[in-house]
Amino acid sequence: MATREALAHVRLRDGVAVIELVGDLNAAAEPALDEAWTAATSERPDAVVLSFENSGYINSTGIALVVGLLASARAHRIPIRAYGLSDHYREIFEITRLADFMAIEDDEDQAIHGAIHGAIHGDAQGAGGDGNG
Repeated sequence: MATREALAHVRLRDGVAVIELVGDLNAAAEPALDEAWTAATSERPDAVVLSFENSGYINSTGIALVVGLLASARAHRIPIRAYGLSDHYREIFEITRLADFMAIEDDEDQAIHGAIHGAIHGDAQGAGGDGNG
């Protein structure tokens, strides 16, 4: 299987940093993801949303990179949400309990709305909600 180079683009929407992940999330994605995280959090956003709409294959190292983002978000008290996961990866995020630490939404509008209105998971993020919208 050919891999797609990982890219990460950052934009701000309504005070929320959106990191658009493109390509495969594996060890080669670490520099792009680190750079995007630094750019996103330097703006002191109210929250960060990870877009998986254009991501491809996510291997165990890619999962570990997401865990690293969650740890950084928690340390800096930045709520984090995600959207655009395929059913397969959504299930993996639930099985691995990543979904316990970030709300997983169906689309960007839901993720942004949840971030703005504080409907963050009732977990380490410290607010109410079920994390599913």
